[in-house]
Amino acid sequence: MNKIKDFKTLIVKKPLTLDCGRVINNFPIAYETYGKLNEKKDNAILIFHALTGDQFVTGKNPVTNKDGWWSYAVGPGKSIDSDKYFLICANVISGCMGSFGPSHIDPETNNSYGTNFPVITINDMVNAQVNLLDHFGIDKLFSVIGGSMGGMQVLQFVSNFPDKAKTAVPIACTSSHSAQNIAFNELGRQSIMADPNWINGDYQKENKNPSNGLSVARMAAHITYLSKKGLENKFGRKLQERDDLKFGFDADFQIESYLRYQGSVFVDRFDANSYLYITRAMDYFDLPRKFEGSLSKAFNNTKTKFFIISFTSDWLYPTQENKEIVIALNSIGADVGFAEIESDKGHDSFLLDVPDFLNVLKNFVDKSYEELTK
Repeated sequence: MNKIKDFKTLIVKKPLTLDCGRVINNFPIAYETYGKLNEKKDNAILIFHALTGDQFVTGKNPVTNKDGWWSYAVGPGKSIDSDKYFLICANVISGCMGSFGPSHIDPETNNSYGTNFPVITINDMVNAQVNLLDHFGIDKLFSVIGGSMGGMQVLQFVSNFPDKAKTAVPIACTSSHSAQNIAFNELGRQSIMADPNWINGDYQKENKNPSNGLSVARMAAHITYLSKKGLENKFGRKLQERDDLKFGFDADFQIESYLRYQGSVFVDRFDANSYLYITRAMDYFDLPRKFEGSLSKAFNNTKTKFFIISFTSDWLYPTQENKEIVIALNSIGADVGFAEIESDKGHDSFLLDVPDFLNVLKNFVDKSYEELTK
């Protein structure tokens, strides 16, 4: 993670006042780019990643040696065409792929920050990433796009910088985290903190890793990304390479084995403290709260063209929560479109090969670019 590889990094030298009141400066933002910025600099898209994503959107991730997290949607000729657009994606601050996070060294102690790292919000993440526009000399993005926590960042970005993006595509997200989602995140955090190797967040100093707790956190979260129908279709009650029950606590069922695998591979690529911080940022996300409880007021000054996308089987960020964003934008006369995609793949639909979604996304992006850059 942060200590594994030399990442492409921007050092942000100007101070950033965080929502928690602390000030950071001279901090790194790790990022990747895809495609080329044209002469007019009007083809740039800022992509925001979700909870467990990173800057490696497509192609091979050099750390995991696996395909980028959005390889179905992003790349040459795909929905977000890297032959046509200049794509930027940054690892969020508090992450573990090179951006300033809890595994970085605190100069005051010469140890990793651990839980001495400042608590980060979605607002902080966005305010840090906007520095990339100055770095590339981009006055206005063609689009900001992201799913799940990435969608939250899209909403926050347009609210903070109403003149910085021509279009915005928040996918499978919400304008404020629900009690149910806070509960799921707390379950994950408690599983990490209950691991004796967590050591109050100082596990790196002791050369340990709360891998069991992080694995359980990942397993619990992964269930929320799927749907009941999808799980039934893929696994049902199929047994794991055996003809009968073993009457024990090994993985009798294929779904058990699948979840254990998801947990085991996750701990090799993600930092436990980063998981705590990022889920906390999601829980704190409540865009209407800063605007007297009115989501509409969050977008009063924007002329950005919105396109909201949800999925029928997503119970983590259901269609109704996405529609609330549409209603808020409609109430102020904003330019907004909406699509609900039929899919049995749950919340993870935006990351998977769902042709209807990929076609709708490509159609909006390409047509909007033709209209808005004439």
